[in-house]
Order: sequence, then C-alpha cells, then structure tokens
Amino acid sequence: MARSLPQQSHRRRRNPLPAALAAGTTALALAATGLALFAGGANAAVGNLVSNGGFEGGDLTGWTCTGGASVVGSPARSGAYALNAAPSASDTAECRQTVSVLPNTSYSLAGWVQGPYTYLGVRGTGGTDPSTWSSQSSWNQLSSSFTTGAGVSSITVYVHGWYGQGAYQADDITLTGPGGTASPSASPSPSASASASASPSASPSTSPSTSPSSSPTASPSPTVTPTTPATGLPKHVVTGYWHNFDNGATVQKLGEVQSAYDIIAVSFADAVPTRTGAITFQLDPGLSSKLGGYTDAQFRADVKAKQAAGKKVVLSIGGQNGAISVGDATAAAAFTDSAYAVLKDYGFDGIDVDLENGVNPEHLGNALLNLQAKVGSAFVLTMAPETIGVYSTAGAYFQLALKTKSVLTVMNTQFYNSGGMNGCDGKVYNQGTIDFITAQVCTQIQGGLRPDQVGIGVPASSKAAGGGYVAPSVVNNALSCLATGTNCGSFVPPAKWPTIRGAMTWSTNWDANNGNAFSNTVGPFVHAMP
Repeated sequence: MARSLPQQSHRRRRNPLPAALAAGTTALALAATGLALFAGGANAAVGNLVSNGGFEGGDLTGWTCTGGASVVGSPARSGAYALNAAPSASDTAECRQTVSVLPNTSYSLAGWVQGPYTYLGVRGTGGTDPSTWSSQSSWNQLSSSFTTGAGVSSITVYVHGWYGQGAYQADDITLTGPGGTASPSASPSPSASASASASPSASPSTSPSTSPSSSPTASPSPTVTPTTPATGLPKHVVTGYWHNFDNGATVQKLGEVQSAYDIIAVSFADAVPTRTGAITFQLDPGLSSKLGGYTDAQFRADVKAKQAAGKKVVLSIGGQNGAISVGDATAAAAFTDSAYAVLKDYGFDGIDVDLENGVNPEHLGNALLNLQAKVGSAFVLTMAPETIGVYSTAGAYFQLALKTKSVLTVMNTQFYNSGGMNGCDGKVYNQGTIDFITAQVCTQIQGGLRPDQVGIGVPASSKAAGGGYVAPSVVNNALSCLATGTNCGSFVPPAKWPTIRGAMTWSTNWDANNGNAFSNTVGPFVHAMP
C-alpha cells in the first residue's frame, strides 16, 4: 500500500523522546549492561576500551583464548551472553585482548566473574601489573587501577582460571580511560599471566597475597569469528532508500536512482493481512501513475540493470507505518517462506529491517537466519534502527543485530528525530552534530558489532526528517573521525575503526529533491576510503 505520510515524519516516531528523558534512560541502560559512562575530553574520549567486554556479540570476537573457552547464554551476569572457560591440568583457559592506551595515564579495570580461582588483570603497563582474583560460586566484581609508564602504547587485559580447577565465567569486562591510537585487538601472544605462573601441579593459594607464581606455556586456540557472507559488496558502501510511493519528494523509477548508491532499499514490503508474519510486494499504483505508467515489468528490469551495474537491491520491511509482526515461531516461519518467495520472484538481493514499532529479536532473528540459509551466502541483510533501539545491548533492536551478526551486512542507525542521547562516554550529545553520530557509533561497536557492520544513517535534506539533519560534509567528517581519528568534534573515539562500513540516507528521492547533495558529496568520499 502507498505511504503518503507528512514529509517530516515518514520514518521515525512523531514524538521523539525529550533529550533529558532519553539521556537518563540511556545512561541507566548502559550502566546495566556494563558499558562504562565517563566524561570525555576534547582530545581523547574516556570510555570502555575493551572490545566485546560483555560478549554480547555471541562470540569471542576481539579476544584470543586458550583451552576450553566459549560464549554461553547462561549463566550471564547481564545481557544475553557471558564467557565460559574450562581450565585443564596444563592450561588456565585464559582469554586476553590487547588494548591501545596512552603513556603516563591512569586506567581502571573491572569485570564480573564467578567460579573457582578466577583472575582478572593487565600486563605490559610499564610498572606494577595489577591482578586480582576471587573464588566464589556467584557473580562478584573484581577491580583494580594502574598508571601506564612512559612510552607504553598498549597493554593486555586478561582473565583466566587455574590449573585443574572447574570452569569459570566472566562478563562485563571494562577498561576505563582515554584510548590510544590503535584499535583493540586480540592479543597475539599465548603467554600465560604472571599471576598464573607456578607449575601445573601446584595448588592455588587461598590467600591473594600468596597467589601462585609460575606456569607452563600453552598454545592458543584460534579466536572464534563469524562467517562473513559473500555479498560481493565493496569495503565501504552507501545505502539509500527508494520510495515505492509518492509523498512529495521527487519521484523516481528505480533505474533513476543515483549511481553513488551501492545498496538500494526498496521501501516497503506489505504485510499479508490473513497470515501473521508473511510479507508481499507490489509496485504502488499511485507511483506508477505519477511516473507516467511505470510498469511492474519495467521495475523488474530496473532491478536487474542495477544489479548488472554492481548494485544490490534489497526489500525493506517496516517504515513508520509498517504493520509486519514476527512474534512467535509460526509467524517466523511465515516470514521466512514468504520473504524467500518475494526475493526469488523479483530477484531482490536481501532484506532491510526498518521496523519502527517494536521487534522480537528471538523470533525475527530466527526468521532472518533461516532466510539467509535458504538464499545462500550472497544474501544481504541491512537494518535501520531508531537510536532508542540500539543505545545499549539491552535494546531489542541491538539484540536482533547481535543475534544475526553472523549474516548482518550493515546496521545504519537513524541518527535523527531523537533529541539528545548518551554516547559511549556517558555524555549527552544533541542530534544534528558530529558528536551525536560518532559517540553512538562507538557504543554500537563496543557493544559487540564489528566496525564493518556499522554505518551512519542521516536524512538527505531537512525536509526528510523532523530533526537531526546534518550537511553531507558532516557525514564525511564523522566517517573520517571514526576511521582515522581526524576531523572529529569534541568527542574523539577511544579507537580507530578503519573498516567502518559507510553511510545511509533517507532517501534517494529526498536526495534528488535536494539537488543530489548527499550522493554527490558522501558517495565519492565513501568510495575513496581505503
């Protein structure tokens, strides 16, 4: 059915959260999920420097582990996942991560653990390396602080158990302080911690002051990483939504979409009224008439022509008035089967999720994973959540992104129509600024998404949204800040993410209405990113 909503409220709720309410709610949610909230300076943001410290990615991305380490859904201290690791007679089941830091700077380490003789510490500080431990059957927090020495640019955060003891769990590991110049990474060194360095036959001490002091060298197992789908897309992409309706923006045939767009999201699929979860698609009659008789056959030919030019054309579900609901296993099966039929019929490359009236991450996630399994590795999955859905890993939309992380191409958050929101440093930033964008992207990456799965979503003109419009040059500066640490505002991310995926706009039609300012400015910049 046609979407003919007022120009300024097509894709977002009409009444954005007040800035103060949004900020307070976000701060509480971030605190609950273990993302540290601290005020950041102009030159180096203070925040959680540990990547995937809550293991909410559902895997060990960012960590290098020895022995029997895995991510489990239960027990989890917060969110949906936690680390579970089982030491052996010759291995402490250590997980470690190298983090970029600044010299002569103070840092705080914290994490929640449970299990026998579980250690949390740091190596390579240039001074006295901190290490704390506990041996409790319930969740308890370990914490320590340290100051880096002169010339120190990176340290290694680790957590491990003890030889021959039972499995331990860890969750919500944070390192708070200003970031250095390199991205966090899994530590390449398999060496065991200094605190775990006695012979394997030694029993762990029951006193922190007499912890064991020597350990054998163990061979690390490969870091678990998700399989990257073979979508055929470039490293950095520009996404644009195409209107299958007339709402006052410039109407376009699909073939008229600007060439700068690598992913074109056809907006929108329709719900099947008699089958919950099922979707269908048809070319809008009103649009067809407005374009002088644009036919279904011409549309299908335009899909093929765009694909022949190297573009991906996906079908978007949702929008502000989207009535598609996938809330149980029956609806999930209906969605998978019907979406697969539509994709095969029209030749679409995948699905875009733009549901703005709530999502069920479990059932919709299963439906999307099953759909990808039917389509194959070329399946493209994009998302465009509202900011309120992804300000922390507790958000349902964030949970959906993490559940489908193994097949997710890119999540382009709508950084508009939302008022003020918290960034990863705990400070409130107002929409319509570079800091609003970069500080929330930071939260999404620290929450478990890979940088190449995160993009920037903005309106193509001030007419396309009720608030939050930024000039295309601001989008380019935000991408530069996230990728290289240059052209930032007052917020500077704690790490550089050169694989940041790109940018999205609502919409190609509003872009055309605005003289193609977005595609002519952001397109060349994104495609020139290394």
